[in-house]
Amino acid sequence: MALKPAVFLDKDGTLLVNDAYNVDPARMRLDEGVEAGLRRLGSTGAPMVVITNQPGVALGLFEEEALIGVHLQLARMFENAHARLHGFYYCPHLARGVRRPYALPCTCRKPQPGLLRQAARDLDLDLERSWFIGDILDDVEAGRRAGCRTVLLNNGHETEWVRGPFREPDYIVDGFEQAAAIVAVALRAREVA
Repeated sequence: MALKPAVFLDKDGTLLVNDAYNVDPARMRLDEGVEAGLRRLGSTGAPMVVITNQPGVALGLFEEEALIGVHLQLARMFENAHARLHGFYYCPHLARGVRRPYALPCTCRKPQPGLLRQAARDLDLDLERSWFIGDILDDVEAGRRAGCRTVLLNNGHETEWVRGPFREPDYIVDGFEQAAAIVAVALRAREVA
């Protein structure tokens, strides 16, 4: 089976209006331009996978099981945008967390690429032909370390701007719809090539 290119997406601040530690599906809202962007990405046929850090589990703010509802609501939101969510991968860890099983360093917490690599194994994805769209440089670094091309949404959520060899995005754009357009054109160009 041939490996497929995918679009990896950060959740909070990229797809959803940033609502810190929210796991209430009723409060989840797509950010501006996301519905149209998801529709455009969905038309490419590339699998779309959400990659998200969820340290609220390690901090004792919510149970890991609460993320099931988040996943289901995201899938509905994608469907309403005429797109499909192919995977939802999250890291519940945080080294300084208060819950022992989750209070540890790991390879799945962005900026590490562990979740992208896991998704690639699970879903037969070609990381080198894939893209990661996120709103902070940790997203860019995770994508670059996994071998993906990256788009950074310059929407005010990156506050530190600590640069490095894995923290240089291929593109910096102002909104999700613009990011989706770039990625969709690139994915279609590879189909023709």
